[in-house]
Amino acid sequence: MGVSFGFNLPAHRTDVTVDAIKSLALRAEGLGFDLLVMADHVVLPKHVNSTYPYAPDGVSIFQPNVPFFEPLSTLLFLAGCTERIRLGVNVLIVPYRPPVLTAKTLSMLDVLSGGRLTIGVGVGWMEEEFLALGLDTFASRGAVTDEYIEVFKALWTQDQPRFEGRFCQVAEVGMLPRPVQTPHPPIWVGGHTDAALRRAARLGDAWLPLGTFPPAVFPPEVLRSKVERLRELTVAAGRAEDAVGLCFGGVVVFDESNPADRMPLRGSVEQIITDLHGYRGLGVDQFILYFLPPGPGVAIGAMGETMERFAHEVMPALR
Repeated sequence: MGVSFGFNLPAHRTDVTVDAIKSLALRAEGLGFDLLVMADHVVLPKHVNSTYPYAPDGVSIFQPNVPFFEPLSTLLFLAGCTERIRLGVNVLIVPYRPPVLTAKTLSMLDVLSGGRLTIGVGVGWMEEEFLALGLDTFASRGAVTDEYIEVFKALWTQDQPRFEGRFCQVAEVGMLPRPVQTPHPPIWVGGHTDAALRRAARLGDAWLPLGTFPPAVFPPEVLRSKVERLRELTVAAGRAEDAVGLCFGGVVVFDESNPADRMPLRGSVEQIITDLHGYRGLGVDQFILYFLPPGPGVAIGAMGETMERFAHEVMPALR
């Protein structure tokens, strides 16, 4: 399989509009990107004490007075605007939504997009959002996520779906149409903890860590040990060692200054290409990239310029 490139479509900015999202999606499709993904939040509490795992100080970056486009509804819209590019969530916070309803929505998204759905899954980190959604499952969110994924698969693949679990029971129902993709849309498990690796090994089609968001910074030489751990867990789960594909998510910044503490995927074109080859050497064949506008005062349209440069100057070196 060749390498594929996806990008994160920003959902949480003051200048995120329907037209901006549609324009970026169509531009990415025209540039040859393979996948677009969106993050997932439903509501943003005004007071958050939970630790955000992708900020050095652990402080949430999400502002309740800034719009956040919910991913599943937005992707349904983009399914009708695009023709080729795959559509995904990075990541869907699985415990936030009732599992049967979520399975149906995801199935319809795959049907309406012609089989273009990729589902990133995660357990969530913001306890305050769980509470705002009327959920008391934050402490057991890992177990809830595992069970709901199994519910999804049962509803998508079984003629007579049946599931008996701690958090959900399903029987004597029909749920058609099924997803176009068989046996179901690919499930990419997000996160870099050992629990996430175990989830990927047992239930995932691929593992998707974010690796350039301090303190979660994983250059190829650091990521290697986690890949080795994933392979061990996959075999222990009774699956083939290479049953779980490898993805990698990171921010791309073109920067010629060459600082001593340069992070992966930040640097010159040549340095970024070298970084990508390093991940490829570990078996990573799918990348989710963040082309973030450099500041709140920079229009979201500037993201397209970085995407275009990456498509013209970096992508050809890996395809």
